[in-house]
This record gives sequence, C-alpha cells and structure tokens, in this order.
Amino acid sequence: MVRILVVDDTRFMRTILVNILTEEGFEVAGEAEDGQQAIELFLKVRPDIVLMDIIMPKMDGMMALKTILGVNPAAKVIMVTAIQSIDMAKLAFKCGAMSYIIKPFQRQGILQEIDKVLNQ
Repeated sequence: MVRILVVDDTRFMRTILVNILTEEGFEVAGEAEDGQQAIELFLKVRPDIVLMDIIMPKMDGMMALKTILGVNPAAKVIMVTAIQSIDMAKLAFKCGAMSYIIKPFQRQGILQEIDKVLNQ
C-alpha cells in the first residue's frame, strides 16, 4: 500500500486530502502543519510520497523540500499550493519537486499526479 504524508498548515485542506487518499485506498502515513513537522515525520514514517504546501509557518514547504531531499534524494514530493506562479513552479521543480498542483484542485487531478509520480 502506498503511504503518503500530508503537509499543510490548514486543517481543512489536510482533511480534504486525507479523505481523498483514504477513499482511494492510500495509507496516510501522517499529517504535518508546518515544514519542521514534515521533516520530523518524514524521517520517522518514511512515506512513499509527500504532498506539501509551500506557505506555512515555522518553515515553508520549499525549505522542507530541500531538507527532505538532502536526507533522501529519492524522496517523491508533490507541491500542493495556492501559489499560481510560473516562477514558483519552476523553483519547486529546480529544488526537486516531482509535481506542482494548484489549489483549488480536482480530486482526479490529485490522483493523476500521484499516479504519475509513482510511475516515474
């Protein structure tokens, strides 16, 4: 079973993602509300994929992405953010993100990106 770590500072968004994932048969390995918690949970639970917001308190998603990839260069991280900026998307990919999803997203869009990343 594919294990996914959900990282977003908004409980509502985490709940939406968790519901989609569990309904589709994925295992939610954990939830984090900031980048620092994301790193700690990543090291503890070693998920197959991380779904990560960019704008968060304490540590943003870009710094968490870089840190996670520094620990495990093979980590699969999908950025899920409201930032609709080509420059931000380019930066995310340059930093090692495997996908970039804009909020609000469609259920099918999330599932397609997860499938795409799993098959890379």
